Amino acid sequence: TRFSLEGGDAVIPFLDTLVNQAADRGASEIILGMAHRGRLNVQAHILRKSYYDIFAEFENCYDPDNLIGAGDVKYHNGYLADIETDKGHPLRLYLVNNPSHLEAVNPVVEGFAKARQDIVNDGDGSQILPLLIHGDAAFAGQGIVMETLNMSQLDGYRTGGTVHLIINNQIGYTTLPEDARSTRYSTDVAKMIMAPIFHVHGENPEAVVHVSRLAADYRMTFKKDVVIDLICYRRYGHNEGDEPYFTQPLMYDRIRERPPINRIYADRLIEEGVIQKPQVDKIEKSITDLLNSDFDEVHGSACPFPQDRFYENWDSYDGRYSHATVKTSVTKKTLNSLARKLVKYPPDFNLFPKLKRQLAKRFENVEKGEGIDWATGEALAFATLLVEGVPIRLSGQDSGRGTFSQRHSVLVDTKTGEHYTPLNHLAKNQASYKVFNSPLAEASVLSFDYGYSLARPDTLTLWEAQFGDFVNNAQAVVDLFLASGEAKWQRLSGLVLLLPHGMEGLGPEHSSARLERFLQLCAGDNMQVCNPSTPSQYFHLLRRQMKQSFRKPLITMTPKSLLRHPLAVSALKDFTTDTFREVLDDEAGYKGASRVLLCSGKIYYGLLKRRKELKHKNTAIVRLEQLYPLPAEQLKTVVNSYKKAKKWFWVQEEPENMGAWQFIRPHLEEILSHRPVYIGRPKAASPATGFPAIYKQQQEAILERSLGTDPDGQVS
Repeated sequence: TRFSLEGGDAVIPFLDTLVNQAADRGASEIILGMAHRGRLNVQAHILRKSYYDIFAEFENCYDPDNLIGAGDVKYHNGYLADIETDKGHPLRLYLVNNPSHLEAVNPVVEGFAKARQDIVNDGDGSQILPLLIHGDAAFAGQGIVMETLNMSQLDGYRTGGTVHLIINNQIGYTTLPEDARSTRYSTDVAKMIMAPIFHVHGENPEAVVHVSRLAADYRMTFKKDVVIDLICYRRYGHNEGDEPYFTQPLMYDRIRERPPINRIYADRLIEEGVIQKPQVDKIEKSITDLLNSDFDEVHGSACPFPQDRFYENWDSYDGRYSHATVKTSVTKKTLNSLARKLVKYPPDFNLFPKLKRQLAKRFENVEKGEGIDWATGEALAFATLLVEGVPIRLSGQDSGRGTFSQRHSVLVDTKTGEHYTPLNHLAKNQASYKVFNSPLAEASVLSFDYGYSLARPDTLTLWEAQFGDFVNNAQAVVDLFLASGEAKWQRLSGLVLLLPHGMEGLGPEHSSARLERFLQLCAGDNMQVCNPSTPSQYFHLLRRQMKQSFRKPLITMTPKSLLRHPLAVSALKDFTTDTFREVLDDEAGYKGASRVLLCSGKIYYGLLKRRKELKHKNTAIVRLEQLYPLPAEQLKTVVNSYKKAKKWFWVQEEPENMGAWQFIRPHLEEILSHRPVYIGRPKAASPATGFPAIYKQQQEAILERSLGTDPDGQVS
């Protein structure tokens, strides 16, 4: 299965010309994304990967001692190459790993390119060029294409223009154009950004080269997208093992009779007297001999293991997860100083009066040392990292202000509309804070930020969903890249997802971030899934993400109502003396309790409130702040401290088939040596009821079953 380029051979001279032309115009790096067709050919002849290494990857052997992760098929793997162009320009080429989902890699490439541009301070994209190769059916059919095009001129996502090459073989697996699109051309979606579109015949290599130069010059001059529609065909079935005569017999009768382009062009040159047939034969023989020689050297030899190269800025990071405590506390003096600067703005800046009071209250709470809310905890985490030299990139819908009007990291002058960002005015040599209100899209933006995180392990890269369930629209990104990228391609990512989560009685949508889906994808320490319940825990969690020696995606259930809950606050000492605690034991110290409620997230505050009302001292409440990788040893230590506990419960707001219960149950059974009792909503097809009255009844039932109404604690 090689997804050969035969029929679209002109792609190679196109790319060869583009690479040289872009380098002549100042490009030093090209980030390339493509699906399957022609991938091996591109690796061999553009990235100059040796035939030996390509053949080695196809050997049916492997060394278990050297095997890392689950691996992937050969036509998905990426490759990093440093080459010298025809005119002697050094050029780095990176072919990004991609899954089988067509076009999914597009925004990943854009995010990676943006990160590389930020690293070298390439503000207009003169040095770093994104290049995407598409199929005609996929370019017309996949919505991610439109989303990626839409980002092309947006602040925070602009990469100085992308060259799009469409290998138009006039068929999508077995589907003809008339069944694949409602437009005349497969490229018509690109008209939305008024990109120039060149249609060129794949059997006219000189025209293809001419268009390649035009495309490179246009992009390097105007820093905008350009699209090339290379009209060609597919000589074999979809993947060589497929039989195209089943569905397109007439088309393949014509293709079978058609000479390959190398023969057509050679005959033309011979006819024009440019070259002689013996010279053509000599070229063909030399290539065939080289292929056979490298194949014979690999075939039957000791199992070859090609080396995997990647960018040098990853050298000091690894993928080995550890539960070891990471120091994340910050001194009181530093926090007070930063809190003061976070509420400062120019004297002539006209701040909205209500916001002015809100910011003043935040500083007052830090100065007092108590009542620090969620938004302040986050702002302090950001500020401390920035002054320590850690750049931050936050993107998502309405992330500048925050969906729930809580963040306000970008202030707006009420009279001029000008913006001011206090987080960028903390210290002279601080790192940059970049926050972007993203387009109303999830799949492309999450992919973009994932790509950004692949290139910048030194940056706290965060993607925030407007509501947690908005990640539903990007589920493929989570499955294909975030959860499995390390196992498939050994590519690490420290991307943080902020997903507002919690039952609030506001209906089925916008209630659940689908915690259960992330937990279902957890294996092999591939991700961190956390549900912090206090501002200080969130503060330490964000700082821990950058202080660890490894990089893993961090999935964070963030609050909605807890943003302003009077109990969901922290004292300053929690920031100065503590670290992120994966398990939070009962703060009341009820070690003699006969009943223990285990929970995670927002439900804790409902349980705490009810217990205080009942003056109930026979029930302890333990919070699991990190669900994966499960802190089993810490949990065992806490469990063993309750010597008199006879009844153990898992309490959650989500329905029984959702939330953490199905994931945590077998682990708790092992730790407790018996199954804990489940308390929560019954199984449901929908995450939450749409009726507030029913929500309250359900919530009350959970609290009633957890703690009862008898003040002596005699719970049935």
